[in-house]
Amino acid sequence: MRVVVIGGTGHIGSYLVPRLVSVGHTVVCVSRGEHDPYFTHPAWGSVENVRVDRNAEETRGAFGQRIAALDPDVVVDLTCFTVGSATQLVEALRTRPDAYLVHCGTVWVHGFVCEVPVREDAKRRPFGAYGIAKAAVEEFLLAQSRSGGVPVTVLHPGHIVGPGWAPIGPAGNRDPDVLSALSGGRAVTLPNLGLETLHHVHADDVAQAFERAVSDRDRAIGESFHIASERAITLRGYAEAVASWFGQEARLEFAPLASWEAQNSDHAIATVNHVRHSTNVSIDKARQVLGYSPRYTSLQAVAESVRSLIDRGKLEAADWRPPR
Repeated sequence: MRVVVIGGTGHIGSYLVPRLVSVGHTVVCVSRGEHDPYFTHPAWGSVENVRVDRNAEETRGAFGQRIAALDPDVVVDLTCFTVGSATQLVEALRTRPDAYLVHCGTVWVHGFVCEVPVREDAKRRPFGAYGIAKAAVEEFLLAQSRSGGVPVTVLHPGHIVGPGWAPIGPAGNRDPDVLSALSGGRAVTLPNLGLETLHHVHADDVAQAFERAVSDRDRAIGESFHIASERAITLRGYAEAVASWFGQEARLEFAPLASWEAQNSDHAIATVNHVRHSTNVSIDKARQVLGYSPRYTSLQAVAESVRSLIDRGKLEAADWRPPR
């Protein structure tokens, strides 16, 4: 098939595009052209690259037509954040009766939850601008798909990690000082009792799920799926694991969230959002319907990000013992 990947040089796209090429699809990578993929791969030599500024084109009302004009059988949209963006795209794709849209959502569409691990059909109570907007996009896309519009599948990744960028760390943010302190045996203060959860997923596992959704559209259309590792991890357990990778024992202190927030203003927004969400999702549906099977545990996925920081001189590692 001819697959157009919007945002193809980002975290997910850097892994997805080579996967799609390797199974025989023709791939068009749409991006702003501001940076290269996160890693090199021979498959990129056969990819058609199209430079598009989505925001500018949407302002002109032309983005959807730009994508439809690329003659896609499948569109993978990794950069849609508003109902307006989604509307413009599906209206243009309606001119192509066989086009299929695979949309990237987020596990934060759930907001506050009751039972964990949370399933896709759980009651939604999103909060925060990002979660509320992404939940609205999903609702719009699936409703029009189920009523005979453009066929859509929605995938909801957890906290994406991989080589080339810093992971969401044990304090629920990307502060490199937290990892540095753990690697050096220094004290780290976590919010509350450190029992809130994060649910990471390696970018290549997310790409695997998108590849499966593209290839098995008949089973995936009209559905949403969580894409994450096997299990979520607690902030405390995460910190202890990271320290052990450097031959250290974690020296952990704890503070009520409000106190922690006041003392860490530079990273407070990220931490509060991650603590309040405490993501912990079920991947059973993706397993059963898509055949999704993550290669990485949460800690293995994070370790690849940490190793990349070490290799790029952004984190010192006197005694590196990564998880197996």
